[in-house]
Order: sequence, then C-alpha cells, then structure tokens
Amino acid sequence: MLITKEYDRLRAQMYAERWALARNPLFLDFTGSGGDCTNFVSQAVLAGGCTMNFTPTYGWYYISPDDRAAAWTGVPYFYNFLLTNTGPGPFGEEVPPGMLEIGDVIQLGRTDGVFYHTLLVTGFSRTGYLVSAHTDDALNRPLSSYTYDQARFLHIRGIREEVPDREDCFAALLNGTAIVGVGEP
Repeated sequence: MLITKEYDRLRAQMYAERWALARNPLFLDFTGSGGDCTNFVSQAVLAGGCTMNFTPTYGWYYISPDDRAAAWTGVPYFYNFLLTNTGPGPFGEEVPPGMLEIGDVIQLGRTDGVFYHTLLVTGFSRTGYLVSAHTDDALNRPLSSYTYDQARFLHIRGIREEVPDREDCFAALLNGTAIVGVGEP
C-alpha cells in the first residue's frame, strides 16, 4: 500500500547547498561521462523525500554506478519518471514559469527540443530563480545567467512510500500466524 507524504523542500535545499560545490562520496561523479547535473538533482530530491523507486527499467534509484536507474542520471528519463510516477518516490507536474518553489526542478533545452541540463531551485532573487547544479558547478546562481533556448519547470507535488498493508497484518494476527503479516511466514 502506498501513502503520500509531503516533500521536504528545506532538506532538498540544504542538501543542494551543502554539495553544490563538492561531491558526496556516496555517489559517483558523472561529470566526465555525460554530466553530473541530474545525478546531483536526484540526490537533492532524495534528501527531500528519502524514498527511491526500484522498479526495473522505469524506476528512480541509485545503488552503485553500475546499478542505477536511467532516471537517476538522465535528463529526459528524470523528466519522464517525475511526471508519470505512480509508484514509490517523488512525483510532480510541469508548471508555467513562476510557479516553482524551493526544491523544485528546472531543465534547460535547445530549440531542437533536446533538454540537456537539470537544475534545482534553491532560492529567489528580484530577477527570478536561484539554482544550484553540478557539471558546471553552481550554488545559488541566477537562472537568468544561463544561456538556453527553452526551459521546463517541474514542481514536485509529493513523495509516495510503501507501508505495510494493515489488512495483511490483521489477518496474520487474527489467525495466529505472525505479529507483522507482511513478509512473515
């Protein structure tokens, strides 16, 4: 059974500000092999929700450099996961410019429709969003200082996480077969 919880925007922001100009040793730095931007944003989003999605092929997770979902490090895959996820982990929607909050995501693209960079919103200024990112490391950099042809704005609506099914627990307890019914003999 899945429950929905609030995305902790402050924790995502704190994580991004802590690691924007450094690298967390728990994760490989992909700067030299395609870019580290989406990996960094995924880490910050994880800090704001602490729930991964281990669905093969279409999930969002990082166990090791060789055992991770494409959505963890790939710009278009992250976008697709966030907007279509109905399982565990973060879920969101594309919104118009001006509708983002701290901890939300911006992706930059070219005129040909290819999106190539993922940024995390970590603040606001009189001129717009402040973002933090990897590959070209940035801490609270004005979005207006980037050169890009188009942008998409992704609002994280919440986090879903799995909880034990209370019906299974009740049946196992009632039948005297287990104290906690999920996964117990």
